Amino acid sequence: MEKWLQPALDYIPSWFEFQMRQSEQPGCVVVVARRDKVILERAFGHADLVSGEALTPRHRFRIASHSKSFAAASIMKLREKGALRLDDPVGRHVKHLHPTVAEATIRQLLSHSAGLTRDGVDSGQFADRRPYLDAAELIADLQKPPAIEPNTRFKYSNHGFGLLGLVVEAVAGEPYKIWMKREIIDAVGLAETEPDMPIAEGIPFARGHSSKLLLGRRVIIPGDNPTNALVSAAGVVSTASDVARFFAQLAPKAKKSVLSVDSRREMTRRHWRNLHTTPETHYGLGIITGTLGGWDWFGHAGGFQGTITRTCVFPEQELTVCVLTNAVDGWAWYLLEGAAHILRTFATRGAPERKLADWTGRWWSTWGAVDLVPMGGIVIAANPHLGNPFMDASELRITGKDKGRIALAGGYQSHGEGVRRKRANGGAVTELWLAGTKFQPEAQVAAEMEARYGA
Repeated sequence: MEKWLQPALDYIPSWFEFQMRQSEQPGCVVVVARRDKVILERAFGHADLVSGEALTPRHRFRIASHSKSFAAASIMKLREKGALRLDDPVGRHVKHLHPTVAEATIRQLLSHSAGLTRDGVDSGQFADRRPYLDAAELIADLQKPPAIEPNTRFKYSNHGFGLLGLVVEAVAGEPYKIWMKREIIDAVGLAETEPDMPIAEGIPFARGHSSKLLLGRRVIIPGDNPTNALVSAAGVVSTASDVARFFAQLAPKAKKSVLSVDSRREMTRRHWRNLHTTPETHYGLGIITGTLGGWDWFGHAGGFQGTITRTCVFPEQELTVCVLTNAVDGWAWYLLEGAAHILRTFATRGAPERKLADWTGRWWSTWGAVDLVPMGGIVIAANPHLGNPFMDASELRITGKDKGRIALAGGYQSHGEGVRRKRANGGAVTELWLAGTKFQPEAQVAAEMEARYGA
């Protein structure tokens, strides 16, 4: 493992812990994998705020539209077996569709370019207002014409991926859940993943939560309902570690995979740009792609009622990051990008020099916290309040055991001024001074705030 990677992995949980406290999110799990091996796995918060059950990495989550990548892998596996072609019209395998829908190709369904309705005339299944559609209801919606002309732009469709599940059933000759579990989930070796609910009794499950905005408090959204004919679009239940390992093996350079290199390349290349969206992303075959801070990535995201989830594989760096959150306003996108910025900064700066090893820790003032994070030959005064804690952060050049200077800072900061630490008689550092600002341990600053302002 590269020398810079371990100190990055050490800092990511510290930043996540701060973000969870600051955001008051119910729970979050983060996993980082290198190639096919999980190298960081941490859980924060609660699986159920009402019961107070602590969240663990073994809790299963509804990973929602991540399921589309599993469905795409299923289609590519059938293609490798010679059972179908990507340019087959879907009507060759599934009957009773509108004639224009029947002409859509499997490739167009996989890349969301068939022009189909996103969720039909009533998407209440995504708000717990109705059960998920069964096959007859799905076909009934697809007996209507496409919403727009096919093959003209990227237009996301849960119905399209539900239809792909029916393709798998027609070609494989057995229910989608059974075929996908055996040929994809079990073949990859995912012991903590199921195609849909229900899961076995006793297995820990992370409940979904509402936001606070409507009621002034979070309420539980059970999230244990089956997705029926939309299982291939939104059904999968899994852990962050299993999700990370599934996506890692889709990288074209992965040494072991359930799919051929050709299939993985076709899934992860950019087929369509996602228009009218910032930042710029593209879609492949059941795969989202983009670039973050110069690092290309592929993966997916998901939103089930009460959960928000995201996974990114950085193929050139051979790293995968997965973040699962159990709230309708979950910060999965924000937190994953923060983890990626931390990894990218350490990769650029390198592992810290040995002499800087004790210039670490979280220090507080009445304005908030600062994290001392050594890397390379400097110490960064990181801001854990930010989505990228290293953005515009001051850089400290250490010149002695307990002193240094701010070698680089913004114009409104204290560029060029001194840095010093104060120790107790036993040798423990009790104060950090960055120019004229004193920072202390959290408990000490909290006590000072209470004494000064609590009354």
